[in-house]
Formats: sequence, C-alpha cells, structure tokens
Amino acid sequence: MKLINKSILTAVITLSTASVYYAQQVQDTATAKSKDIEEVILRGVTDIAKDRKTPVAVSTIKAAQIIERLGNQELPEILNTTPSVYATKSGGGFGDGGITMRGFESRNIAIMVNGMPVNDMEGGTVYFSNWTGLSDVTSTLQVQRGLGSSKLAIASVGGTINFLTRSADMKRGGVIRLGVGNNDYLKTSFAYNTGKSENGWSTSFLMSRQAGGTYIENTDYESYAYYFALGWEPNKKHNFQFTLTSAPQWHDQRTYAPTIANYIKFNPDQDGTPYRQYNSDFGYYTDATGRKVALANRANYYAKPVMMLNWDWTMSEKSKLSTVLYMSNGRGGGVGDLGKVGGKSITSFYDNMGHFNYDAIFAANQGVNVGTAAPGSTLIRRASINSHNWYGILANFQHKINDNWNFSIGTDDRYYYGYHYQVISDLYGASGYKEGGNANVNPYVVNKIYDYKKLSWNPFGGKTAPLNEQIGYSNDGEVLWYSAFGQIEYSKNNLSAFLQGSVSNQSYQRIDNFVKDGSTLKGQTVHTKTGFKDLFGYNIKGGANYNIDSHHNVFANIGYYSKQPFMNSVYPNNQQLLNSNLTNEKIFSAEVGYGFRSPKLNANVNLYRTEWKDRWLRRGGMQFEVADPTAPNGVGIITGYSEISGVTQVHMGIEVDAVYKPFAFLDLDGMFSLGDYKYKGNANGTNFDDNNNPLGTTSTLYLDGVKVGGSSSNSIPQFTASLGATIKPVKDLNIYGTWRYVGELYSSIDATTFSKIENQAKGTLKLPDYNLFDLGISYKIRLKDTSKYFTIGANVYNLFDTTYISDGATNNHVKTLGDFNNNQQQYDAYINNPDNFYKGIDRTNRVYFGFGRTWTANLSFNF
Repeated sequence: MKLINKSILTAVITLSTASVYYAQQVQDTATAKSKDIEEVILRGVTDIAKDRKTPVAVSTIKAAQIIERLGNQELPEILNTTPSVYATKSGGGFGDGGITMRGFESRNIAIMVNGMPVNDMEGGTVYFSNWTGLSDVTSTLQVQRGLGSSKLAIASVGGTINFLTRSADMKRGGVIRLGVGNNDYLKTSFAYNTGKSENGWSTSFLMSRQAGGTYIENTDYESYAYYFALGWEPNKKHNFQFTLTSAPQWHDQRTYAPTIANYIKFNPDQDGTPYRQYNSDFGYYTDATGRKVALANRANYYAKPVMMLNWDWTMSEKSKLSTVLYMSNGRGGGVGDLGKVGGKSITSFYDNMGHFNYDAIFAANQGVNVGTAAPGSTLIRRASINSHNWYGILANFQHKINDNWNFSIGTDDRYYYGYHYQVISDLYGASGYKEGGNANVNPYVVNKIYDYKKLSWNPFGGKTAPLNEQIGYSNDGEVLWYSAFGQIEYSKNNLSAFLQGSVSNQSYQRIDNFVKDGSTLKGQTVHTKTGFKDLFGYNIKGGANYNIDSHHNVFANIGYYSKQPFMNSVYPNNQQLLNSNLTNEKIFSAEVGYGFRSPKLNANVNLYRTEWKDRWLRRGGMQFEVADPTAPNGVGIITGYSEISGVTQVHMGIEVDAVYKPFAFLDLDGMFSLGDYKYKGNANGTNFDDNNNPLGTTSTLYLDGVKVGGSSSNSIPQFTASLGATIKPVKDLNIYGTWRYVGELYSSIDATTFSKIENQAKGTLKLPDYNLFDLGISYKIRLKDTSKYFTIGANVYNLFDTTYISDGATNNHVKTLGDFNNNQQQYDAYINNPDNFYKGIDRTNRVYFGFGRTWTANLSFNF
C-alpha cells in the first residue's frame, strides 16, 4: 500500500506538471518536422545499419512496438522474436533479466546507447535495472548480430544492441502515461519536448516512477528515471547537445536458483506441482506488535547517472567532426549474507516453508559478545559495493572523398575507477560485526548500517564509505583505455563494401586496501597497488553487399578480434598476483546472408560461424560442499562461483526471419534460428565463495564436444522460433498475438560437474522445450485536434499459464546404474520413483521457472 500511495502522489505531480507545460507556447521552427534534440545526440558516432547496404544481419524495433508491448517485462525481452536472441527474467527480480545472442551472453554483446558503449569496463557486464528509463525515450532499438557495423574497438562477439533515443521528426509535444499490472505494478511517467526554437535552442525531459513487485515472492522494487537534454544549434555548422539521465532503483531479489524438488515441496497447495513463485532468499521476523514481517537477504540498489556533451561540427560539405565527452559515476551494490553465528551459516536457518527464520538468527546473534568473539562470529547482511567513476571522450572524423568513396577515423578513450568493498546492510539483531581481514590493522568492530532503500540522486555519484566501515574485502580496479579506429567505405550502383580496423590498449591496476604493502603471497612480494598492466588488442573486419535487383540482395562479412581479457583474468583469484598465463582471447567470425524485399514480403536468411579461443569466464550461482562440524554429516553447503580459463567455443547456425503483409489489415511476422554451439578442448576452473574467499580447489574441466551452457544460472538455447500476427480491423485498433518456441535449451556449465571426465559424455543438461503465447490490444482515441490522442492498451504474457523452465543452474543428469556402484536394487528404487523426476530431468537440479500468466494495462495521452 505504501508503494501505491507514493505512485498516486507521483501521478498527481506529473499531471500537474503536464498542465503547466501544455500551457506553454514555444515557437517551432518553420518546418513542422523539426529535429528532436534526442535524435541528434551522438548521431555522428552512431553506426546504424542500412537495409540492402550494410553487410550485417540486423533487426530493428521501433518505439511504437516497445511502448505498446513491453509492459512490465524486462527491457531485453522485447527482442525475443529476433533470431538467435534469448532473453529471460533470470531470478525474477526487477531489472535482473539476462540476454544471449548467438549463444553469447551480455558481457560479450556490445550494449550501446546512442553509440556510446555501456558495458562495464572491468567485467563487461550490463545491468538493465540501471537503464529502465530507456523504454520511455527509445525511438529505435537496433540489433546487429555478429560482428556488426560499429567502428569502435568493442568486442561485439555475439552482436551489438544499440538504443537510439526518440525520432528525427518528432514535433513539439509531450506524453503522460499510466500503467498498472499484476503484483501491484504501477508506473507513471511524463515526457515533454519543446521542439527547436528559431534561435536553435531545444529541451527535452522525462520523469517516471515504477514500483510494485514481480511474479516472484518478496521481490518488491522502486525505480525512478529522469532524462534531461539541452541543445543549441547556433548555425548550420555547429550543433551542441547536453544530456543527463539516471534511473536510481532498489529491488529485492532471488539470486539463488532452488531445486525443482523444493519448488514442489514448498508449494502452499501441496498438490505435487512446482510453486513457481518460490523464493529461498528471504524470510520473516516477528516485530514488536507480533506481526510477521518479510525481510530480504538478497537485494540490489544502484544509481548510474550519465552526463554527455556532444558537439557536431560540419566542417565542409565533405567533412564532419563529431565529439562526445561523457561521465558516469555509479553508486550501489548487491545485498547478501556474511559471517556465521554459532558456526552456522544462513542456510542452517530455513523454516518448514523454505524461508529464513530470522527470529532464530536474531536470537543467536544477540547471544554473541562481538567485542570478545572471533572475527566473523555474527551472521549479518552485507552490501557488496560495486561503484565507479567513468570518464570518456569519443571522436569521429568523416570525410567524403568522392561520390563512391569515404572514410572515417577516430578515437575512443576512457578512464575508469571501480570501488569494491562491503558494508553492513542489516545486523540481524547483532550488536556489530568484527572484521579481521584487513592486514593493516587489528580486528575491529563495525556497526554502521547502510540502508539500501535510500536512493542516490547525486548526478556526480557522491562519496564512498570510509575504510573503517568497510568489511569483507576492499579492493579497487583502475582501467585506462586508449583506442583508435578507422574505416573506409565504397558504394557504387548495386555494390557497397567496407573495411574497418581498430587498435586499443587497456591498462589494468588492482588496488587492495586490505593487503599489507610488501607482504609475501605464494612466494612473491605483493603491494597494495599492483601497478598497471598494459594489454594491446585489435580487430579487423570487412564486408560487402550486392543488390542483385530491386528484390534480391546478398552480403558477406568476415572479421578477427584479438580481445583483451577482463580484469578478473588479469589478476585472478581476487589477489595481487598477475596471471602468468595471460593471453588475449581470439575471435574469428564469418557470415553470409540473403535478403528479399517486395511490397508484401520481406525476408532474410543468414549463415554464420564464430570461433572463440582462450576465453576466460566466471560461473556464478554455484553451490559447494565444505567441511562444517555443525552439519549433521559434517558437510555444509555454501554458494559461490568458479573462474574458468582456457575455454574454446565454436558457434555456427542459420537464421531466417520474414514479415508478410497479405492485406492492409493484417501483418504476419516470423523467425527461425538453429544453432550448433560446442566447446572445443578442455579448460581449468578455480572455486570461490560469494565473499571472494578461495576454496582451494582447482581442476581440469573436460568440456571437449560439450554443448555450450550459461555461466551464471542461465541457459542458452540452440533452437528458437516465433510467429506473430497483428490485426487492424478498424483504424487505430491493433490486436496482436505471438507464439514463441524455445528448444535445445542447455543449462549452465559448472566446474564441479565437468571436473569428472565421465560426465563429459553426458554433456550439458538439456532442459525441456516449451511454447509460449502472448496477446495484446491497443486503441487510439483521437481528439478533434488529431495531434492529441489517448491510447489504451493491455497485454497478457504467457496467456495459457504454461509452466516451463527458463534457466538452469546445474547438470544433474538422470542417474545410471554406475552411479549406484552397480547396486541394482538402489537403482531400481530410484528410477521407478516418479517423485525423483520432473519432465524427464532429475528433481535435484536447480532451476528458475519462467513467470506464469502476467498482465499489464496502460493509458497514455499524447499532446
């Protein structure tokens, strides 16, 4: 109710603001199609693929489809009808969704906003919860699968996703939106554009608030978004644009995938079916009034403000220089447990419904004298901070040599400083937490609590926590990135071609504030600062497109990347020691395609192959057995991750997509993608717990010939298909539906399973195929002034409430007789018991079930 009341207040404020701006009289330029400010931002550095000209596989989604169909889905899910793209909600928390493209995960997909790379500079990750405002301001979302057309020194192994804001011909005006949905979803937003005045000034802004919960238990969230842009075009030669945007948010999470058996065991209906909403990452405590109160053990909070200043200089009819200065100072982190009480970790405190018994945890913590106890003797909730300061400059010079040739050169330079430490988020009834991991001081007690629901609104990021309040670990990452790129293009008649190359130097330094300077580690002297390690990389790619006639075209592209590894590979095991086997990752990719265009039918066919050598990856969301004297059998369970090196992958496949318009009132679309993604050769893995402590286990991973799986409790499909239809029975009424199929879906790989050579033949666990149906409707109610209209709409996702597994975290195959040491009686008891299996897979597997039937309804007013 608290969230609803806040949203109603926000709606009142935005409606009041709207009335003020609606009353304003801002003079438009003479043309009715004045360029909106947001389109020209970064236009000079944005590489947009052009149909029948740019030789890449591309799919484009317009703003109308995003606004009409996204609803309360994750932002990447709008791409699920794109060939070779698989987007899920992962654990189900707000903004926690993941995406793969051609079998590669988001850290190896270049995510860009108006041509600016936004992948994390240390690990390549992208958290879509930080970019929720994009759904309101994006005019075009372009997906380039494979190498892509970007000139920058970015490793778009799987492809490139570029969010382009607003349309070029948007007139002065605004829009107010209100959306409601399942689990108290409520979103309000207001956006306004002044258009461009006679003296060249223009402004644009957006405000929005979204709150509620998701389909999963105890996943409440609150998110805001703001966007402000100011532009000035003093003459035809110069155009200046300034933008500021951020989406501060907090959300409770489910980061640990439960076993299928537990989904069934903890179903309140006890009907033998999985309770898809089950979340094992929260519990209840009893407050002073005797009321049971839910408390999350896992959560995320973040604010990532981005400021950009763009200058487009048209030097002559043939030459143009585009320059962008940008800054992003992000603050926030993820919340989880730390420490033990009475020798017990938090997993020892589950109640009979599979949730944490916080009353028992509070009581145990209150019995500890933290001053005299050993370090880590209380069980608390920590926040793992992952803040950063990021500054960059991006410049691109373009010159037209003649009617057929042009070239461009430029530079992409960045500085990044990341802050990584832990602070206390909740003491769980303890008087404090004793930290003993800082080698520079004696163990000390910390009791300062940081509330993750207090959002940061500082556009410059704000301060970090002092060292005496930091616990667990405290290390910083410093990255210097310098790059240069160039491209030459040829276009004449039916032929167009390009050749592009780039070079880059990435310098990594690790700074560990808990390490004693000059101490010895593994026989080597280590320091608080490692010093910078320079890594040189490059890429070269080219392609050509030939238009056979007005209907048919063919294209091909080929490229090679020498990609620098991420920081955790440079300094592995979270230590100050440089990786002695450090090497660049090598990616070779080739692709051919065919296109057909006609007034009624557009179709594309693509064939591709990518080989990736010397890959390093981190596999999260794992579960390890460790010695625990308090456990019944002396073995306890903790969660953590593995660092895996020396991986080679080969991805190849075919993609088909088409749009058919048999009648003016009917649009049909479909896609089909079939891949063959396998590991080649073996690799090595090292295990750690969630607080970066090494578990002392390193092993060979027998992966040769195994199907590629996910790296973080996520799955990768090798067969997807969809069919969609949009019916327009009358003007302004759209009724649309989509069928989607996912098959050949493979679970995550893990170091525990594939460290045994006998599991190589079993391969990655294949999850059950599934089909989903979505349905939606929208209708515009136009006023007397046709530029002003209301839009009402509704969407139902997973229309038939299908139960399906979207992501897997383990590889527990159905057991064989050999797993029981050839004991036939035990094997028969196992194999003949249907309670051991779910849709043909072992119930001990940890998975995420997809959401059941969900819905949204929306109302908007454009003026």
